Amino acid sequence: MLASASMRDHSSSRIDLRSDTVTQPTVAMRDAMATAEVGDDVLGDDPTVQRLEELVAKRCGKEAGLFVPSGTMSNAVALKTHTVPGDEIVTERYSHIYLYEGGGYAALCGSSIALPEGKYGMLTPELVSGAIRKQAGSQSHYPDGRLVCVENTANRGGGTCYEQSILDEIASVANEHNCGTHIDGARIFNASIATGVALPRMAEHYDSVSICLSKGLGAPVGSVLVGSQEFIDQAHRWRKMFGGGMRQSGILAAAGIHAVEHHVDRLVDDHRRAMNLATAIDEMNHVHVDLDAVQTNMVYFSADGYTASQVAEHMGKQGIDMFDISPTHCRLVTHLHITDEDVENVVAALGTLR
Repeated sequence: MLASASMRDHSSSRIDLRSDTVTQPTVAMRDAMATAEVGDDVLGDDPTVQRLEELVAKRCGKEAGLFVPSGTMSNAVALKTHTVPGDEIVTERYSHIYLYEGGGYAALCGSSIALPEGKYGMLTPELVSGAIRKQAGSQSHYPDGRLVCVENTANRGGGTCYEQSILDEIASVANEHNCGTHIDGARIFNASIATGVALPRMAEHYDSVSICLSKGLGAPVGSVLVGSQEFIDQAHRWRKMFGGGMRQSGILAAAGIHAVEHHVDRLVDDHRRAMNLATAIDEMNHVHVDLDAVQTNMVYFSADGYTASQVAEHMGKQGIDMFDISPTHCRLVTHLHITDEDVENVVAALGTLR
């Protein structure tokens, strides 16, 4: 089975649904990169990097931004800026910060971590309140809970989105306990599009937000960490120490600018195609999906009589790539190279799992 020939700006013999990180720069994005004005960003004089940082910060209603090579580094820099060794970070049990960032919170921050488990990968104010520990009054048994992190959208929750009222309440609980607040917003533009909540409102009560450019927005690399000017000034030091200072990185920043200016509104197409996939799966007797969890561009599903690795192998033989995310579940992620025809082909291939 071959991928659709109408795949936008990128032809391939396969339908790649492993992640929205697999996207290739579009022709227009490559043109923007080729003509980018650059300087030395470590010396602070790359104008395209500066423009990207200002653009993303303004989009989120924050004072300043910091361009970094990856989402993992963006989170690491944020956590390091918020904490000192011996502090504790509160985040959901299946969060990216805990599962997929190499234990950076421990190795780089010297922090412990509290992991309340929420529904669909999301915290609640009650879970946060119950998880924050303080050294004071504990006879020095406890660490100091200093930072609360939420992930929006929640990857392992299925691409789920927080209700704004819940985000506000979590921030309020954190503030009451003298904790900083951070949003791992790798796919926060997806969350904004899906919920209709503008980014400045979504991030209003959070001290920092990490935003990935190389997922649904389709840039080849990079993230932007945003917050107050004071916070970003401190974060700049940690970016340097972690090896994230780049030189003529305006070439990469130009791709990010193009992504933010041209690839946000089209995320609705990814969401629609994910829901079409999920709806078709839900109609099958042998393949199962939780439709309530399908809120953006991800679909988690299982198949009767197959392990997830067996499903992935079966689909791979038909030209369709996906991840087995657990022993029982596979993940499909729609993105700017996936077409309606691709969705039909995936559904047909899943129908052969009998």
